[in-house]
Amino acid sequence: MNKLIQFGETVAGYEIPVLNEREIRAAAGILFLATYTSLLFILFNGNFIPVKYVLTFFLLDLLIRVCINPRFSPALIAGRLIVRNQQPEYVGAPQKRFAWSIGIILSATMFYFFIIANAYSIITGLICLVCLLFLFFEAAFGICLGCLVYPLFNRKKVQHCPGEVCDTASRQAIQRVSVAQLAILLAFAALMFLASRVLHQHYSQSPHDLFRPSVTVKPR
Repeated sequence: MNKLIQFGETVAGYEIPVLNEREIRAAAGILFLATYTSLLFILFNGNFIPVKYVLTFFLLDLLIRVCINPRFSPALIAGRLIVRNQQPEYVGAPQKRFAWSIGIILSATMFYFFIIANAYSIITGLICLVCLLFLFFEAAFGICLGCLVYPLFNRKKVQHCPGEVCDTASRQAIQRVSVAQLAILLAFAALMFLASRVLHQHYSQSPHDLFRPSVTVKPR
């Protein structure tokens, strides 16, 4: 029974249950792509059918993770297949459970509005943006936004955060950002802003087919 319904894996050297952060990020990328694509159908075609399927899958997947076992989550299984040749990166399971519980609340709310009530509003739009933000930060940066607020509800010290962000004192020299690097970043942002002003007219011209000569309309 403990093997069927449990949260996290027991790994030698870790005193708490852990999960593989690499497959979690892969699963977040899959869900982000599916959610983002379904929203594009709404924006460009007014088609809400794909998002309803995505929300159903999203909610069921999170319920399986939290209420049964992350090992049986379809998204995590797909993520494991993708990164199975990579060295696991273990993270603490308790904070992930908390973050995924937030995901259940958000996706259940969306499920109610889109599927049960069959309605949309500014509320559904904002929740969609929040979900996309959570998934993008997890997949692209390895930052679990839900995990960041976990210490506010847990008195014990958080252990084994992704990238060991719990222990900021262990930051190495290669991770530090110098004043010169910040200056380069700001200068590049200013350059891009200036280019948008100077080159806007040229960039706004529609491209022509490379293999067809452009047709010039002669004035009468």
